[in-house]
Amino acid sequence: MNKEVNTDIVRPKQIPRRAFAAIAGEKLIELIIRLSGVSAIIFVLAIFFFVFREALPIFFSDHFDLFKFLFNTQWYPTSAVNVRYGTFALTVGSISITFLAMLIAVPFGLGSAIYISEFCGPKQKESLKIIIELLAAIPSVVWGFIGLTVMSRMIISITGAPVGVNLLNGGIILALMSVPIIVSISEDALKAVPDSYREAALALGATRWQIVYRVLLPAAKNGLLAAVLLGVGRAVGETMAVLMATGHAVQIPHGLLDSVRTLTANIAAELGEASVGSDHYHVLFLTGVLLFLLTFAVNLTADFVIRGIRRK
Repeated sequence: MNKEVNTDIVRPKQIPRRAFAAIAGEKLIELIIRLSGVSAIIFVLAIFFFVFREALPIFFSDHFDLFKFLFNTQWYPTSAVNVRYGTFALTVGSISITFLAMLIAVPFGLGSAIYISEFCGPKQKESLKIIIELLAAIPSVVWGFIGLTVMSRMIISITGAPVGVNLLNGGIILALMSVPIIVSISEDALKAVPDSYREAALALGATRWQIVYRVLLPAAKNGLLAAVLLGVGRAVGETMAVLMATGHAVQIPHGLLDSVRTLTANIAAELGEASVGSDHYHVLFLTGVLLFLLTFAVNLTADFVIRGIRRK
């Protein structure tokens, strides 16, 4: 009499092989994850090393003074008589336009994220998210064209300014470019708050705005701060839009209608014209190092703020 063979029973010899394959697969995945994490640090250090290596020869030049480079407002890298490499006006221009952009983008970005996450319906939410993603996909040069043509004319007609490409123009354009990132990350941070928090607040009789102000914002503050920082990074590192919308004048702005020049725009405008190996070439790479350090200082400050919030 034939006995039916149970195919679900695994032979003893196959168990070690399968266990070994599972362990090897886990080890391989763990190794790939570790390499991915370490490679990010290596890439950042490699970029900084490359930029600093190209900037290092300027320290041995007779025409260079580090103090004047940081605190002088005069930028005349191609002068035949008196060469001056002052980036203070460029640094102030970058900081001022980033501050103005965040002053506009953060309220609109956080408000939009709160509305999308808590107040609008499902169909409207999907439509708004698609529109926001489309805004994030617009190239920076297109934003620059908008600032150069549309926004400049609006500023001239409303304020009566003689020139429409100025600090206000660049700040508005950078704010429009930063809002999609802030909205997307902030909406994800608000969505990550457990529903039990909302249900508990409703059970206590809180209104929808009280839930947002007293429950959601404190619970998602780390994610919201990360969204704002990503927006700051987007504004600081932007090149083409500010090159086309700010007037590109090396001066410290005394008002919103003054033209400015940023560090990134200065590098993009002059690096193609600087001869390789010249002092002008090396000082532009040193400007990149300065920009790298400014971004690092912003991220480090944010890290300290987040740690302080977590301790509280």
